[in-house]
Amino acid sequence: MEDRPYLHEIAAGQKRGEARGIHSVCSANRYVIEAALLQGIEDESMVLIESTCNQVNQFGGYTGMKPEEFNRFVLGAAASLGFPVERLILGGDHLGPYPFRHDPFEQAMAKTIDMVKSFVHAGNTKIHIDASYRISDEPVEKGGGLSPRTIAERCGLLCRHAEEAFVEHRARNPKAAAPVYVIGTEVPAPGGSETREPEDRITKVADFEETVALTRSAFRKEKIDGAWERVVAVVVEPGVEYGNQTILEYDRTRTRALAAALTRCESLIFEAHSTDYQPTRVLKQMVEDGFAILKTGPVQTAAVREAVFMLARIEEECFGGKRGGRSKSAGLSRFVETLDRVMVEKPVHWKGHYREGDAAFQRKYSFFDRQRYYWSEKPVLEALDRLIANLRSIDIPLALLSQFLPEQYKKVQAGLLDRDPESLIRDRAMDHMREYAWAVGNRKAAAVDWWSV
Repeated sequence: MEDRPYLHEIAAGQKRGEARGIHSVCSANRYVIEAALLQGIEDESMVLIESTCNQVNQFGGYTGMKPEEFNRFVLGAAASLGFPVERLILGGDHLGPYPFRHDPFEQAMAKTIDMVKSFVHAGNTKIHIDASYRISDEPVEKGGGLSPRTIAERCGLLCRHAEEAFVEHRARNPKAAAPVYVIGTEVPAPGGSETREPEDRITKVADFEETVALTRSAFRKEKIDGAWERVVAVVVEPGVEYGNQTILEYDRTRTRALAAALTRCESLIFEAHSTDYQPTRVLKQMVEDGFAILKTGPVQTAAVREAVFMLARIEEECFGGKRGGRSKSAGLSRFVETLDRVMVEKPVHWKGHYREGDAAFQRKYSFFDRQRYYWSEKPVLEALDRLIANLRSIDIPLALLSQFLPEQYKKVQAGLLDRDPESLIRDRAMDHMREYAWAVGNRKAAAVDWWSV
């Protein structure tokens, strides 16, 4: 997939003073992945797609896919859209004990090691090691969790196993690219924050420098000094986050010391998580300040949800009453109601995130977008198929497109987009993809100055 160390090229450009970056799309949603690939075609750019340890692992995660299966899924989408596979980077995010933290220590660590190896064996070339989560039966250390030294040593251990897995992988695939590593953990849990409102946190310079020093020492202890040369980024808190209905916007005046500290590191850049919902001009400032990997997830699936909800409104207008002298309401998809019903029946993925008195509203409209955990449920898939089939049976009226999907209406009118419901969904997701493409300096997107607002 990755013939050259593109992320290292980004880091080298940053050290030359270039505002270069890449958008990391962390999602298992088909429409989001297709939109990312289409954006890559539009920009003639590299595309970075990652899956978290919650979404995908050796046991299937909540998507039911193992790393190799997820990669085949993405590669299949790329082939169907004509996206060049050599411009695709596949990553594993938050690879650490988090999914197994309730198991006994020895069992949890064995599963974690197997998970890291499974991502490397699958051909993932960007590996974020997140060793920050305490396993339930191990002692509480500094600050109620794990000490920075323990986290760093565990990171080194997992990277050693990743390196061993790569030797095995390259034996079967001689042209395979060596993995590039991301370290650092000062971010919410995989899948998003577990608090209802955002916390205003910025990594201290001393903590960043300690993470780098301790982790480098851990690599040396594990005798994988060569792998340190492939550590390209450190995850830090830049003061961006979102809650159910609130957004903390990046303020570059508060990260000046952190950005200055990064300039003292020869080859490292920052990776920023939870950049969802940030204004486009702010995203560009983040890249300029060294936050060169901008990771998103919920903002993209929320865009898909918005498009599908609007298509459901269009369906109601076209099929919900008596048009042509007969009622068509029996054939409605009732997608919105079906999705909410499934969420109520299986509350595990949203219960701790939404307030009891406001849960019905938040299930639909929270920035956390916990709906993304339910799109693969059979009743939801069946309702979505019905919705798409209904809308494909008609020419969607332009007046309804203007009413419910005004940006897509403009593109349809300009001959840039067709009225197929799935095309409309993908393009709604691409609205955000284009903003990130502009922010990270993709050549074609950079020429579109109206993204700067």
